[in-house]
Amino acid sequence: MKIAYTGWTWLINHKDNEKFELEQSFKECKYLGYDYVENFAFITKFFNDEPDELIDMMRRNGVQLVNLYGHFSDDAEKDYATCTAQIDFMSKIGAQWYNCQGSCWNEPPFERPLDEAKVKMYADLCNRLGEYAKDKGITVCFHPHANSAVFSEDQIDYFLANTDPTLVTLCLDTAHTTIAHMDAVEAFKKYVPRIGYVHLKDVDPNDLNGPHGPMGSFRALGLGTIDFKGVLNALREGGFDGVMCVELDRPEVCNYNSAEISRKYIKNVLKL
Repeated sequence: MKIAYTGWTWLINHKDNEKFELEQSFKECKYLGYDYVENFAFITKFFNDEPDELIDMMRRNGVQLVNLYGHFSDDAEKDYATCTAQIDFMSKIGAQWYNCQGSCWNEPPFERPLDEAKVKMYADLCNRLGEYAKDKGITVCFHPHANSAVFSEDQIDYFLANTDPTLVTLCLDTAHTTIAHMDAVEAFKKYVPRIGYVHLKDVDPNDLNGPHGPMGSFRALGLGTIDFKGVLNALREGGFDGVMCVELDRPEVCNYNSAEISRKYIKNVLKL
């Protein structure tokens, strides 16, 4: 399996210096032993949709961007145009997986019942994107995410029932499945036939009701309670041999510190 790290957290607080921070994320991840990286798809704007500068940046730092992560706005036609342009850029830089997620709401209730119409809209859009991306050697991976219409088990099931498994996969996340009241190991066992890409982060159940809500409980690997050995076994038994990408939305000290803690856990506990 390939181990990657998500670098968008280097960028969000440095909006006037994005290229420097992007390259800094490459340098720090490579130093810690991550040869593969992921970022938000908005980085295509830094390069005016021209890939050569980014390709040179990857080469001189010894990393490969394997995934870009896009976000839907609930305007399906606008989203299709945006996402296909991002997929075109990915094909030029050698990225192979395109993550996407539904729009998030910022007001309660954060957990809402199944909205079949909205989930079906996302499913139809992902089928179209999957068809477009397939010809470019790119796999579309939909990410079930807190505060969105595809989060809980019944919502994931409905989404999968309405998507073509040859075109659309899941990016399943250990932390989001946990705060959606699923057992992470059992969720990965259940969905492994549809998993195309994996996000890894831990959860501290003592902080589910903190000031940032359940997502404020996310932690670097080994600092929470998720059974990552069980998740890894479920993936292996299901025949998954792709990318496991570590992500942490709110590093407690700094990006480097959190990436280092997780890399040590992957090496010393998971033996990867």
